[in-house]
Amino acid sequence: MNALIDTQIIRGKDGKPEYVVVPYEKYQQLIGKKADDYVPHEVVGKIVAGATPARAWREYSGLTQAEVASRMKISQPAYAQLEASEKLRPASRRKIAEALGISPEFLTL
Repeated sequence: MNALIDTQIIRGKDGKPEYVVVPYEKYQQLIGKKADDYVPHEVVGKIVAGATPARAWREYSGLTQAEVASRMKISQPAYAQLEASEKLRPASRRKIAEALGISPEFLTL
């Protein structure tokens, strides 16, 4: 029975293995990471361009301020103030992250 080989070993000049090439999905499994563990390029770009992390994530998620505010059970103007803040309190960070479906750490970029 032939098994599919999804890795490639690259040997050095001495013939000993130096590198292993594996499919990206397998690599993610090996290091214990999921796609959800990374910040998308679009979010980083918005932050670099001057958006707060909360705004960048909200826009990336395709949500309005009113939608996020509703999820947080606060008014849209109250959310707008939080979103504009450069330094969120930990409790606010957790609530916004929960409303956006992300980890609170992603709002500290």
